[in-house]
Amino acid sequence: MKKWSFLALMLTFILVLAACGAKEESNAEEASASGKETATEELTIEHKLGEAVIKKNPEKVVVFDFGILDSLDKLGVEVSGVPQMAIPAYLEKYAGEDYTNVGSLKEPDFEAIHAMQPDVIFISTRQAELYDQFAEIAPTVYVELDYTKYMESFEKNMKLVGEIFDKEDQVVAELKDIKGQVEELNKKASELNKKGLIVLANEGKVSAYGPSSRFGIIHDVFGFGAADENIEVSTHGQSITFEYIMETNPDVLFVIDRNSAVGGEAGAEKVIENELVKKTTAAKEDKIIYLDPDAWYLSGGGLQSVKLMADEIEKSL
Repeated sequence: MKKWSFLALMLTFILVLAACGAKEESNAEEASASGKETATEELTIEHKLGEAVIKKNPEKVVVFDFGILDSLDKLGVEVSGVPQMAIPAYLEKYAGEDYTNVGSLKEPDFEAIHAMQPDVIFISTRQAELYDQFAEIAPTVYVELDYTKYMESFEKNMKLVGEIFDKEDQVVAELKDIKGQVEELNKKASELNKKGLIVLANEGKVSAYGPSSRFGIIHDVFGFGAADENIEVSTHGQSITFEYIMETNPDVLFVIDRNSAVGGEAGAEKVIENELVKKTTAAKEDKIIYLDPDAWYLSGGGLQSVKLMADEIEKSL
């Protein structure tokens, strides 16, 4: 009996040791896995103005580019701070008290941003000169649209957003939907063989935009012909006269009201529809199209805005 008792005791001891060893091995594996997971949570984003090291799925997000805000809204990503002046109407919820006001697009409130202690800040061309000040506060990602390669640039930005916020699959699905819409629109517009002219109206002054310009997506991507192929490419467009519009004689005149976009009173119609412009084919055939200034002037390059822009051009057909 003593012999069997001793053997039973030894067997129990061995089993306990084995269990402890297995538990330690399991804990070690979990720690190792956890270490790997932590390592993959950090991303290094290289951009035109520098480099940003951020954690995946940042929680406190400040956005100064309305195209990115538009996309984060579509993807269901929470945002903490935005410049609340002149927010596009379809994104007006971000002007509410649930979000911190961080100034305006051209005049950031750095004190408010610093107080937030954000995990990441998104900026674009309008804030480029202030990049160093943003980067001193938090990792700052600079995004921009290359108008000569609009869709490639747009897709690159969206995939970056998808990677940062773990929304890759959703971004792929959204881009597939947009590509299908754009291809169909391009085919319809190309077959029409109509010539369009894009103008920006701003407090009585008018400037024109052609292919490869800020609003050149109408020609380069959506497939609408250009009434003038030689318009100077610049951020503020080529300054023109109403005589120029009459002589160029577009089949369709696309108008963007800047004053309305930045919170002023809409007045493009009074400026554009004068006696000279009324002589054009566009005016005679009721093809002066007033585009949504929010999507075109403020939030271009977003998952929602690109669809809105394509919808407007399709309706003009």
